[in-house]
Amino acid sequence: MEEEKVKAAEEEETWSKETVPKVIRIMSTRLSQRDIISLLLVSPWLHRTLVSYPSLWLVIDLREMNNAGNRLVAALSICLGSLQDLESLNLNGCQKISDKGIEIISSTCPELKVFSIYWNVRVTDIGIQHLVKNCKHIIDLNLSGCKNLLDKSLQLIADNYQELESLNLTRCVKLTDGGLQKILIKCSSLRSLNLYALSGFTDEAYKKISLLAHLKFLDLCGAQNLSDEGLACIAKCKNLVSLNLTWCVRITDVGVMAIAEGCSSLEFLSLFGIVGVTDKCLEVLSRFCSNTLTTLDVNGCVGIKV
Repeated sequence: MEEEKVKAAEEEETWSKETVPKVIRIMSTRLSQRDIISLLLVSPWLHRTLVSYPSLWLVIDLREMNNAGNRLVAALSICLGSLQDLESLNLNGCQKISDKGIEIISSTCPELKVFSIYWNVRVTDIGIQHLVKNCKHIIDLNLSGCKNLLDKSLQLIADNYQELESLNLTRCVKLTDGGLQKILIKCSSLRSLNLYALSGFTDEAYKKISLLAHLKFLDLCGAQNLSDEGLACIAKCKNLVSLNLTWCVRITDVGVMAIAEGCSSLEFLSLFGIVGVTDKCLEVLSRFCSNTLTTLDVNGCVGIKV
């Protein structure tokens, strides 16, 4: 009986140490990244197997996951070596993560290139200060809905991430022209800029968007203070492919015609809700952008009769 127990124990150990890791090695390429993080906590053998594949830890996606903070801390605590090379971290909807959490995350993952923390009202300028101090290689930053960020955050980003390619500031309502201008002056590599639902900016800042020679995507939905003069400056961004002017209520044909003449690579343009545009701007768009424009939204443009 004793020999049978010993044999059973040996078989169980072999199963745990050899068979299970082999199965996991095959399955890890098919499992979601969230499932892989959960498996880290199952057993030491699974942990050793999973952390031995650095390619699994280049991206961590915990968006909208329950207890995301605890799961992230667990992942950080048991696979610190593997996460040294983490390049992308998605914490969208993880509203319980605070400035302290960002400090821990950023100090553990210095190679981050993509960081997203959509809709987090606990994060402040202190969290951004930790991020720029510890992570020097960020090129894609999503701060959408982080309503407590002030211009200091934009100053920190502008000073430390001058190679930034994508920035989302949707509904960061406490930002002002001064902060945005710092970004526009220093982050000249930007290809995507999302300023959705930010009605506080004025032409003083919008005009400096013209400095972004590589800009392809620009979302200005709800930019109530954007005038034709400001839009004419934006028209200097000749590489624009997508431009959202939804509810930019001060715009008229003059501004849209400037965009048509300056941005001949435009594929998407929304004029939704702008009552000051007429058929006249459509004629100019047809003349300059007909070879590229695939989507034109004129819903609510009561001045357009065509």
